[in-house]
This record gives sequence, structure tokens and C-alpha cells, in this order.
Amino acid sequence: MNAPESMHPRPAAAASFPPVADLGVAFGDLLQRFGKVQLPADAMARLQAEYVEQARALWDEALAPQAAPAPLKDRRFAAPVWQEQAHARFAASLYLLNARTLARMADLLDGDQKTRERIRFAVRQFVDATSPSNYLPLNPEALQKAVETQGQSLMAGLQHLLHDVRQGHVSQTDETVFEVGRNVATTEGQVVFENELLQLIEYRPLTETVHERPILFVPPCINKYYILDLQPENSLIRYTVAEGHRTFVISWRNPDESLSDKGWDDYIEDGVLRAIQVVQSISRQERINTLGFCVGGTLLATALAVLEARGERPAESLTLLTTFLDFSDTGVIDVFIDETAVKLRELTIGAQAPTGPALLRGQELASTFSFLRPNELVWNYVVGNYLKGETPPPFDLLFWNSDATNLPGPMFCWYLRHTYLEDRLKVPGALQVCGVPLDLGRLALPTYVYASREDHIVPWPSAYRSTGVLKDADCRFVLGASGHIAGVINPPAKGKRSHWLRPGDAALPSSPSEWLAGAEERPGSWWPDWSAWLARRAGGRVKAPTSFGSRVYKPIEPAPGRYVRQRA
Repeated sequence: MNAPESMHPRPAAAASFPPVADLGVAFGDLLQRFGKVQLPADAMARLQAEYVEQARALWDEALAPQAAPAPLKDRRFAAPVWQEQAHARFAASLYLLNARTLARMADLLDGDQKTRERIRFAVRQFVDATSPSNYLPLNPEALQKAVETQGQSLMAGLQHLLHDVRQGHVSQTDETVFEVGRNVATTEGQVVFENELLQLIEYRPLTETVHERPILFVPPCINKYYILDLQPENSLIRYTVAEGHRTFVISWRNPDESLSDKGWDDYIEDGVLRAIQVVQSISRQERINTLGFCVGGTLLATALAVLEARGERPAESLTLLTTFLDFSDTGVIDVFIDETAVKLRELTIGAQAPTGPALLRGQELASTFSFLRPNELVWNYVVGNYLKGETPPPFDLLFWNSDATNLPGPMFCWYLRHTYLEDRLKVPGALQVCGVPLDLGRLALPTYVYASREDHIVPWPSAYRSTGVLKDADCRFVLGASGHIAGVINPPAKGKRSHWLRPGDAALPSSPSEWLAGAEERPGSWWPDWSAWLARRAGGRVKAPTSFGSRVYKPIEPAPGRYVRQRA
């Protein structure tokens, strides 16, 4: 599609550069894959005319380049060489025009909402994958570096590629820098209980006195718990301990084939409920505070609803961080979910699979989440690692992100069907878990609901809807800046980002947009607000314990324990 620089005659017709019809070859394949949809003829005609006009302008600029052309507004093409080389600038500019046109074509499609969203997602994947920056012959930065290093960058890139093929995933950070228990997950503690699903860690107090009521963290089982304890300066666990709370955290086992038959009920009964019982026993407190993060919050709320149905109320408070209880809008993940997709999972890895249950491999989950943001989490590293031969810099969060976790097929299939597909968790009595009907609306306890404004995994309006599911709860909602992880892991000492609060203790409105309209933006982390809220529900101060566990639950091994070190 790119004209040689030696060509000087002005193109006489639109055929001299790619017409819209030629752009649509791959796009047409997408339409066939995702069902019969229509492009309105009049809108298509306008789009084609605009495309021809803009493409002619690019062609004119390539033939008579300006002395100082406007910079390309895309960080993939920010390096000066993309500006300096006319053919590179033309390739990037034409690509960006094609990308915009394909996106507009996707927006113009008629059809049902789900089909349109799937086509938009597929178009984004196609567009991101076909960027000229991703290919060595079209990337002037990579070619320039190859010349400057006399080919050494290409040799290093090949070595990085072979390494990543062996390990099974694209390296997003220098994983050799980090080691669990040495420079991540280092808060001092002991494993005080374990079964086949979890280890329970108790952390050493950092204050002379602690609040009477302990707190139990339930992290997601689709990731390792140490996202909450990366390093001392950004550890929510250490922060909680330093605020005077006796802190316990579940470390989920990374399942192998021996656990492939475990279901959602097992993760509730032998997981969350068992951890609650142990914390109650060790602390000698009937009432404890609880916190759940992401899927851990869904598990925790389900477990508390099971106990409510049994007539038990062990939780003094509930904190939910970026958690779904209402699955009516699951954002971009919804493009993967329909009856056919869920049924396929059930027939291959679920409880009814003809060959028996199997594991959902952690790398499959990790790849799926990475391709929700492919430019940042996939192609950026393809270019840096392989085309330029660069070793990605060490970054604790990305090391954690690469530490994938398996899931038992039956557990995953139950979760997929009853929440993402059918959205039945919020419906009173619609589901039975551990032999009792669930009604999350009966959880009448103080609840702190946190969401992240740029979260692409749990969209913040969906997290806000938890306040409507927990009808009888005294809810406080806080919105933080940034995304699913960076918004949560935002220590106060860094002075980064901001958060939004609604002043006063008035009842929360039903609409997320109405809540945001009445909220105030405050600089810095949301952690101090949560800490003050939690302290009011944690009881008086008592002397901090000097030993771990109890006579019944003796220390087993130092934190972070064996389970978190198991690799998928």
C-alpha cells in the first residue's frame, strides 16, 4: 500500500491508494464470524468519501513533505525516526487512518448489542495486531537499532523469543529480579492453618496494641494473594497491620490435577468459611472484620450469605474491593460469554465433562486478561523484547501478573454460568450454595465498597451496584482513580492519584452517575479513609499477641508459605 519515495506524479484517482472496500477483506471475515449484520448504505457512502479525502491528503503530504509536520498522536510512533523518515511516517499515518475507519465501520453496524460489541472487540484486536510498529521491516526504530548495534539487538531479540517460548508467555518484566518471600510478599507472619485449598497466614503485629477484632483478607483465587503484599512501601497488608489490626490472609493453593474436581461449594465451605472459623478461634472473637478483593469479594459475600442462611453472623463489617455482585454489565469480558461458550467449558473441563473434570490453565486466563489491553500488555513487549532486543525493566506488579494460577474446571464453570452468563447471584433464592438458598440482600452489616474509575475488568458502575444488592447494609462507596490493580494498590506515602467521596452519611442514590455528580474529588490514596472507617468497627485496643496461632492452630511455616510458591 505504500508508494515508493521515488514516485512523484500526483495520483489521479482514488484507486491509487487503498479504497474502503479493500480495507474490509479481513473485516468481512469478522462479519461472517459474528453473524449477519448490516452497514447502512448512506453512512457507508459518507465514510468512504471521508476516507478518500483523508487518504489523498496523506498521499499529498508524502509527495511534498512539510518542513515540520504535526507529530503523530500515538505513542507507538512517538520516536523521532517515525517523523524523520517519510515512508515510515506515511505507513504510520495510513495505518492510523485505516484503524479509525475500521472502528467507525464497527460503530455503524446494525445488529444486536452483543454482536456489535464482539465485532468492536475483534476489530480492536485486528487493528492493534496490524500496527506497522509490530513488524521488523516496517519499524524504523528497530531497524535503526539493529544497524547501530551491528545486529546484536536482533540476536538478543531472538534469545528473548526463545526464552519466552520455553516459559509459555511473553515476558513483561525481568522476572529474575524477584523472588516470592525474598523481595515480594515479605511482611512477617506465619502459616497457622492449611488444608488442600488454602493456607491461612497470620501477620506479626507492628504496634504494641491491636484492635480487638481481627480482619480476614480474602484475595482472588485466580491470582496470587501477594498483589496485596508486593513490597513494604506498597503493601496493603503491611499498612493494615501497621494501623493496629490483627491481620489474617488466605493464600489459595495453585491447583494441580488432584484438585481438578473442586467446585464453588468447596471454595466456600472448605475455603472462606473454614478460614473464618480459624480466625475466630485463634483471636477468640466471635465477630471479625472481613475484606474481599475481586473474585475474593464475590466468594466472601457468598460465604457470608451462606452463614446468614444458617443463622450465623460472624462478620462485623465487609469491605469489597473492585468486586462484582451484580453481573448485569461485565464490560469487555462479556464478549467471551454466551451459552455456547459456557457449555463448551462445561463439556471440556466441568463436572459433567465426558473425560472427567480438568483444570483451567492459569496461562490461558492470563493471556485472556492481557488481550483486554493488547497494546499495553502484549504488543508493547513484542516490540521491545523481540524487535529491539531489550530486557523489560523490573516491575513487581508485572512479576505478580505473570505468576499465573490454575482453577478447577467445575468451580470455574459454576462461576461462569451462574454469575457472568445468568447473573443469578443477586437474585434472592435463585441459587443454592452449600445446601442453602442465597440472599445477599439479608447481609445487614456495615460495608465499604471500593471501585476504580478506569477499571476494565470490573467497571466501576457495576461495582457500585453492589450497594443495591446489599439492600439492608450500611454502605459507604468510594471511587479511586486508575485501574483494577493500580487503583487498589495506592499507598498514601506515594501521594499519587485521587479518589472520590460523597460527603455526609446520606443514603446512596440508586444511579452510579447520580452518585458521581454529587461526589467530591480528594487528592491521594483512599487507604486512610478506609482505615478510619474500619477502626470504628474494630473494637477497643488490647495488647498485641506475642506469638502466632493458638494451642489448636500452631504455626506451620513462615509466611508466605508453600502454596504461593507453586507455579502454574
